[in-house]
Amino acid sequence: MSTESLERIARNKNVARAAARQLSMEQLHKLSEVISEVIEQKQEEESRRQAEESDKARKLAEIREAINDAGLSLDDLVGEQPKRRRGRPPKKKEA
Repeated sequence: MSTESLERIARNKNVARAAARQLSMEQLHKLSEVISEVIEQKQEEESRRQAEESDKARKLAEIREAINDAGLSLDDLVGEQPKRRRGRPPKKKEA
């Protein structure tokens, strides 16, 4: 079954019912278990991602506060970036 057909089933209740009619009760229960496991995994991944993002935001706020407490700005830390030359160096003219 392709992703497109799964999306179609998920979006339309009548399409889902038609697909479910082709399965036995045992298959439907198994499908329900599998979908429940997938949902649980997705929720765990999402909560883990949100925890990582909030931890990152907290660390960033701590760093900004430490910079401000030290009387520095981001410009003091970054400095000027070296200018890169793009492309190939010019060919030397031979005499």
